[in-house]
Amino acid sequence: MANIETKKMKFKVFRFNSETDYLPYYRDYELEVRPEEMILDVLNRIKWEHDGSFSYRRSCRHGICGSCAVKVNGKATLACKDRVSDLTEIFGDELVIEPQDKSLAIKDMVIDKRTFWKKYDTVKPYLNTKIDEAPTSENLVSRADAEKIDESDYCIQCGNCYYSCPAVNVNEDYLGPAALAIAYRFNADVRDEGKEERLSITNRQGFGIWDCVKCFECAEACPKELDPIGKITQLHLQTFEENMAENSVAVRHAYGFKPSIEKHGLLDEGELVKYSEGIPGVLKHMPVAIKMFKKGKIIMPWKMPKSKNLDEIKKLVEISSTAKFKGK
Repeated sequence: MANIETKKMKFKVFRFNSETDYLPYYRDYELEVRPEEMILDVLNRIKWEHDGSFSYRRSCRHGICGSCAVKVNGKATLACKDRVSDLTEIFGDELVIEPQDKSLAIKDMVIDKRTFWKKYDTVKPYLNTKIDEAPTSENLVSRADAEKIDESDYCIQCGNCYYSCPAVNVNEDYLGPAALAIAYRFNADVRDEGKEERLSITNRQGFGIWDCVKCFECAEACPKELDPIGKITQLHLQTFEENMAENSVAVRHAYGFKPSIEKHGLLDEGELVKYSEGIPGVLKHMPVAIKMFKKGKIIMPWKMPKSKNLDEIKKLVEISSTAKFKGK
């Protein structure tokens, strides 16, 4: 039998027991790792070969249940999905394994996810419709209507997007990308009748879609590549379509791209700030604007170029955009 190639590696692992420890700590483990081993294999071996008290969640081992979500060197992952060898190509030979949110640790990799599930439930993540209790035929959905859901029904509720979201870290009220993505999933379902109620929830300032900072961290973290930020953008559009978008800084910022593109065929970022926040906002951002101007990142209004295809762009905007918000 041929020898199986292995590699000695050191894993720095987060340890904490809320019942006995005052502060968390890290413990190093050295393992001979085979090329095909996953992070979940490493967690199993630490428990089976080194410390039986080591705790983590796991279940299906097929990237379906979402239970084994952790962070490796700060990167959100499913422990059963990423191979150690692939991660060492990114981070080198020392890997740091931590829970999704260290501040919520109960025991080692196990965290308290009650807030995550509470926010998830807030958007009513279920089909809201009247049904025939004794149907005589299936409720068929066309392929075109099914595609409107945009694979958001494949979400496994692992929480990677939520615990990677910087807006969640600074705003405890923000619903987060997982809840908003599932809200879109049911809003996009042609069988559902709860769209207006969900939009009234996700449209709340300081709480819903307008507090997403468009950093794309959720898209990077999603193990199923479902693009949560794309679903949040679709909720923006649904809110405009239903004339439920309030006249606020965040809404004006989203809407303000339209007049800028209509005027120049290009985005005038300075004008967008003025449109969104008014003159006080322009003055507030002036120090940053000066630095950007010195780096060539801002063009003076009188030098703002216009697209060569401006007339065609205007027609496209007129045809494609009907977005309005209250007060417009």
